[in-house]
Amino acid sequence: MFAVSSSAITVGELRAHLTNPGSGGVCIFEGWVRDENEGRTVLRLEYEVYDPLAIAEGEKVIAEAGQKFPFLEATCVHRSGLLEIGDCAVWVGVSAKHRDEAFKACRYIIDEIKVRLPIWKKEHYADGDSGWVVCERCANVRHG
Repeated sequence: MFAVSSSAITVGELRAHLTNPGSGGVCIFEGWVRDENEGRTVLRLEYEVYDPLAIAEGEKVIAEAGQKFPFLEATCVHRSGLLEIGDCAVWVGVSAKHRDEAFKACRYIIDEIKVRLPIWKKEHYADGDSGWVVCERCANVRHG
């Protein structure tokens, strides 16, 4: 399951989606809005998302993760709109029979989401400036 949300991510509800009696391990990643990037003080973030394509591609990423690293349940939600420091911007959860698959699938999902989905991040800085962010480190991630 992949979703885009314009409201706060409710972690407890998402975690409940991972429940499976065959699960031996759960891996969760939460991406939060931080107050600094590349030496600049960040006040808030703004995400723009092309929802139809983001949802379709997000579902595809989760399916690929399941083929590479068999898991039992997986879900991911990415925020859109204006977010404040400390807000959860993205949440990924995976449950699997064994921890290794859970860790690997969770990592694959977040890394691919960052690279492939039509989600654009704009940072608003303390000096009054703002700018769209390109994550060059994200583009260099390769999964075997």
